[in-house]
Amino acid sequence: MQTYIALLRGINVGGHKKILMAELRAHLADSGLKNVKTYIQSGNIVFDSKETPKALSAGIRQSILDNYGFEVPVIVFKQAFLTKVINENPFLRKNPTLDIKMLYVSYLSEKPKSELLEKLKEHYHGDDLFALSGKVVYLYYKNGAARTKLTNNYMEKQLKLSATSRNWKTTLKLEKM
Repeated sequence: MQTYIALLRGINVGGHKKILMAELRAHLADSGLKNVKTYIQSGNIVFDSKETPKALSAGIRQSILDNYGFEVPVIVFKQAFLTKVINENPFLRKNPTLDIKMLYVSYLSEKPKSELLEKLKEHYHGDDLFALSGKVVYLYYKNGAARTKLTNNYMEKQLKLSATSRNWKTTLKLEKM
């Protein structure tokens, strides 16, 4: 049995794609996941399973479609991956006293193609900083997340894949769960 984290994209935002976490935990437990826990209402799930991340992602997407009638991108990874993400944050490695309220991580559905990443670097001219490492983009929003142009939608369009972001506090909390 392995501990996994699943991140859902775009639920419970502005009253759209509403999912109650207690209901979701019950549906996922009924589908065979063990020790299902959620954190806040934005689709952060920690659970145990013997399945692969790809199979888990497909199963959770299908469960949401079956129970709620809409599709949601789901990114699943092992808890050990999250520990690695935390330990390798390039912004904190360079400056451990950074204000973590400005730190985010965008989790990607797959590693982006190098030519698309180069286009993103060429076309983005904002104040925010970003650094790619495999299937995550570390983000430092100098003026806060509400003012950034480096949104999930922007990255998805530029990198042609699914992305969902979490603030650093949520990232740390999920690892501890």
